[in-house]
Amino acid sequence: MPPRIAFQFFLGGDHSMVAGTLCGIAQAAAQSGQPQFILWLHAHPDLNTLSTSLSGNLHGTPMAYTLGLHGFVDIFLPLMAPIDPANICMMGLRSGDDTEHNVINELALDVYEMQRLNTLGVVKPIAGFLDRVAAAKGRLHMSLNVDFLNSEIAPAVGTSVIGGASRREAHLIMDMICESGLATSLELSELNLYLDVKEKTVALLCDLVGFLLGQKTIKRGKRGR
Repeated sequence: MPPRIAFQFFLGGDHSMVAGTLCGIAQAAAQSGQPQFILWLHAHPDLNTLSTSLSGNLHGTPMAYTLGLHGFVDIFLPLMAPIDPANICMMGLRSGDDTEHNVINELALDVYEMQRLNTLGVVKPIAGFLDRVAAAKGRLHMSLNVDFLNSEIAPAVGTSVIGGASRREAHLIMDMICESGLATSLELSELNLYLDVKEKTVALLCDLVGFLLGQKTIKRGKRGR
């Protein structure tokens, strides 16, 4: 049996924080002899390097850095344990440039953009990914950017892209991961309280975290229907 670890929760603003959180948890997983898996719930893949980014925004580069792509040497710290591309599942993508599309194809990343999720739903992709984590006895980190969600239900984000995930889809993802018992860490990013409307984004995020940690709408007994 893999060693039990305390659940880790990270809360931050700009998504560039991922460059630190992913590197840290990946290094800890490597030291324990376990593979690190990443569920990336985000409108953007963040697969630009410092040399390919058209905007120059660091929040568009953290996944590229943690994968060990070129373009960060002598600028960012050397990676101790790069993330294995085979252990990543990206869901909800709705925005990306040609460079990022090329990286996705070259690395054969497991990606479910919103158009694909609208066809498949979230159950099959999540179930398949959780099966892979369980089979590898790996650690599961969830990176949830507020822009993964539809801006009508979660307006408190400065990087919103039209057509995000619904409340029902987000709740279902969290409930499935909770039932699996595989999640070892979670990070929430890009929450901008100045853009919230009557604290609806904060309330939704609290609800989602609650579902991930075991909150139920109805608590049923063993014989419940």
